Amino acid sequence: MTAVGWEKPEHPVADAVGAVVAALDGAAEVSLWSLSDEEVEGLLRSTHGARARVDELVLRLVSEVARRRTGERSGATSARAWLRRELQLSPAEAKREVTLAAALHGPLELTRAALAAGDISREHAVVAARVMDTLPVGLGADVVDRAERQLLDWCRDFDPPDVARLGKRLWEIVDPDGAEAREASALAQEREAKRKRHLALGSDGFGSFRLWGQLDAESTAIVKAALDPLAQPLPATVEGPDPRTPGQRYADAFVELCRRQLGAGDLPTRGGEKPHVVVTIGIDQLKSAVGSGLLESGDDLSPETARRLACDAQVIPALLGTDGQPLDLGRTARTFTPAQRRALGLRDGYGCAFPGCDRPIAWCDGHHIRHWIDGGPTDLDNGVLLCCYHHTLIHKNDWAVRMAVDGRPEFIPPAWVDRDRKPLRNHLHRRE
Repeated sequence: MTAVGWEKPEHPVADAVGAVVAALDGAAEVSLWSLSDEEVEGLLRSTHGARARVDELVLRLVSEVARRRTGERSGATSARAWLRRELQLSPAEAKREVTLAAALHGPLELTRAALAAGDISREHAVVAARVMDTLPVGLGADVVDRAERQLLDWCRDFDPPDVARLGKRLWEIVDPDGAEAREASALAQEREAKRKRHLALGSDGFGSFRLWGQLDAESTAIVKAALDPLAQPLPATVEGPDPRTPGQRYADAFVELCRRQLGAGDLPTRGGEKPHVVVTIGIDQLKSAVGSGLLESGDDLSPETARRLACDAQVIPALLGTDGQPLDLGRTARTFTPAQRRALGLRDGYGCAFPGCDRPIAWCDGHHIRHWIDGGPTDLDNGVLLCCYHHTLIHKNDWAVRMAVDGRPEFIPPAWVDRDRKPLRNHLHRRE
């Protein structure tokens, strides 16, 4: 798909991409029924190799975007944020693209060349990069070269999970006499696993949420020790044994662990308040159990679930206009209060309002559209939630923010980003 207003530059890469796109356009609607079995198999192998070559070119372009700091020129916090906004990638996918691009267009030139030739798949390249990253720092160039070549040989004979398992023996193969160095390597791997720890939550777009990440061995043992007692099967009843799968039991155990910690009330404050779950729902909807509530994430919650939560919750009334807009809460403090932050979140979608930013409300400050020092009031129609990065960006005066006629904020890019300075909004947090 060609972007509107984009003109193909005169460059061999552009010519190659144009030729591929044109050829695929010609094949898109052609039936495959007339191909023989052998032809289907051969074409599948060829196409799989071609996909790897396209993947290498995509990663090379991602590396170039990062090198040129393209995202920062248009207000994005990083190359990952720019990729997510421009290509509609998930946060995890954008991170994987940037990480793999940096590896292949840095130390792993042999792996990049193998991918460009279609000899290995993108998944093989991911595994190769991770395995090479476990080797200790300070190895000689010849040892590193042998290690990468050995990995590529495995990639040509085995699938990615098998290569990952074989990769644990890579050090023994490239330097069988280095027992002391292997011990140092194991320690380095342990430290690297600690450094790479992460945990993330994300919607799949269909009402479910994914929890993913990775931990080092010690942290995993701690988590398992906490979850195992809560994940035991429930005692059998007249209806039979506990119907939950092991995966469902551990999911329930994780939520129960968090619920108990929230209930204990000893967690640090967030935005001046103790951590809590916020559900926004009309009082008539809550009473009648008709309609849906709204979580801070912008996701719907059934009225039945909202009623259940309200049985053990603080109910805070807030006045809404006829169009569902929160009315001015009448606060006159220098900074926005927790109540006003909730109202701003209700209006703008519980996160940074800057176009394309996915940072949640907990990371945001209340920004005065008309600055306080210039006489701007701390009212909702003069406020907008911004993360620290975009709060700083707005104060540099390259971008401008204003309230639109419908009472929601919109952002005016500088002329060097958009010559026409067309107003933009953030559509990630709320559904228009």
